[in-house]
Amino acid sequence: MKARSASIIMQNKNIIYIVLVTALILLLPLVAMLFTDEVSWGPVDFAVAGVILIGTGLTYELITRKASNIVYRLALGLALATASFLVWANLAVGLIGSEGELANLMYIGVLAVGIIGSLIARFQSRGMTLALFVTALAQVLVTVIALIVGMYRYLGSSVSEILMVNGFFIVLWVGSALLFRRANATGSNRN
Repeated sequence: MKARSASIIMQNKNIIYIVLVTALILLLPLVAMLFTDEVSWGPVDFAVAGVILIGTGLTYELITRKASNIVYRLALGLALATASFLVWANLAVGLIGSEGELANLMYIGVLAVGIIGSLIARFQSRGMTLALFVTALAQVLVTVIALIVGMYRYLGSSVSEILMVNGFFIVLWVGSALLFRRANATGSNRN
């Protein structure tokens, strides 16, 4: 009974930490707005960023609740951070052209591959390895489509930008997959 109570208290502490870290991160653009006109966030921007950050933190907490394997925790953290950054960057500035460019909707497919693959894998290391390699492949496919269709001609986009931005995310997806592979090699899934 005492161990269970301690576990519940720790979970609540972690949720409080998630909210506090989110608040601290959101203070950065708020403070920046006091010193420059380059940063111009409205209430919706803060709300969306807050939902992304808290949602990511709570997802990590829920999935790793019983995970003692540090490599698994790192792998999941990297995957969730990559997905969150992909969403945030796409909403903020767009990855192909500007944020309003319809081509950016292709990234929903990348995220869908990762989410569906993770659910099929039941968040177990071996399946997560495959899910994240396939997610990286989906990101490669978006890159190839963008280049073949000529999306580098869009205002604010170029061949090098498309290759570098997507390459960055591909490396992160593959890095997470390799960490999950390592977690699986240790004979541990989430515990």
